[in-house]
Amino acid sequence: MKHSEDPRVAQIIDANLDRAREGLRVLEDWARFGLGREDVVKEIKNYRQILGRNHLKDYKEARNYHPDIGMGLSHPEQLKRDKIEDIISSNSARVQEALRVIEEFARNRHSELALSASKIRYETYQLEILLLKSSMREVNKQKLIDNNLYFITSNTSNLIKQVQNMLDCGVKIIQYRFKDSNDLENINNAINLKELCKKYEALFIVNDRLDIALASDADGLHLGQEDLEIEHARRILGPSKIIGLSAHSEVEITKALKHEIDYLGIGPIFKSTTKTGNPPLGIEKIKFITKEITIPWFAIGGVNSQNITALKRNNINKVAVISDLNSSDKSKEKAIMIIKTLSNEN
Repeated sequence: MKHSEDPRVAQIIDANLDRAREGLRVLEDWARFGLGREDVVKEIKNYRQILGRNHLKDYKEARNYHPDIGMGLSHPEQLKRDKIEDIISSNSARVQEALRVIEEFARNRHSELALSASKIRYETYQLEILLLKSSMREVNKQKLIDNNLYFITSNTSNLIKQVQNMLDCGVKIIQYRFKDSNDLENINNAINLKELCKKYEALFIVNDRLDIALASDADGLHLGQEDLEIEHARRILGPSKIIGLSAHSEVEITKALKHEIDYLGIGPIFKSTTKTGNPPLGIEKIKFITKEITIPWFAIGGVNSQNITALKRNNINKVAVISDLNSSDKSKEKAIMIIKTLSNEN
């Protein structure tokens, strides 16, 4: 280091080292406690150690050279950080801005610090994206926990209107399931449904088709036992998306839980017109094979407004419904009743 004759420069470097390290600590704690990402924690901790090693005595001794006229100043925007993504973005910006200042003032005085600040600054741009994507998945996983009715579409001429009705009723999980229409129509439907769900802050999940999930920027993908392997789907979708899986037996559940999935659809619990490939499991069997599951799971297959009370009575609180909410002219009334029953409302 070349000692600066101007203590004001040392004071600037000191202040921005503090800002950068504080901002990194906020990001590190979210990666640690919010996301459980050990790899990211190690990366951020390394950044803090590098900056700490270069936080020299000369900088600290200049800390009070001039009174800090900006101390205690705040901005109304700071009070609006009520979402995790706001905290991530604001602290990432704080780190990046502080490191840029360090680069400028340390370039001719402390080359090692200037180079380190430059390298870390560029890496935090990617770190911010990673944290935002991983955090969005956590937000969406919470929606799976908080909501009990999962609506699955069927081939219908009034698809958008039907989904709109469900969203108006308070349904927050929508799966776009299609079997016969052409891909151009499927993609257009998916894009429109995604935008509609976004307005209601509802999850939009695509059944089976990874390509259409990507094309529509869906919140997640639902896979069957004979679909794409979970690891391949996760690699392509990235860390921000929800992945769900259908399971029909204890063996399939056990196997599924060894992989990185966010929820299960288990059934058919009753005789179903859409889930015809497997025999009904029944309530008692479903209760037995699900007792060790710790992620959200939804009973599916033949679930309707008539048997929902029996399911609730047996502590089956999350259901996926297809036919009963697609084929009835009273689908809105039925959806509201199901939601109330599952949430213990009268």
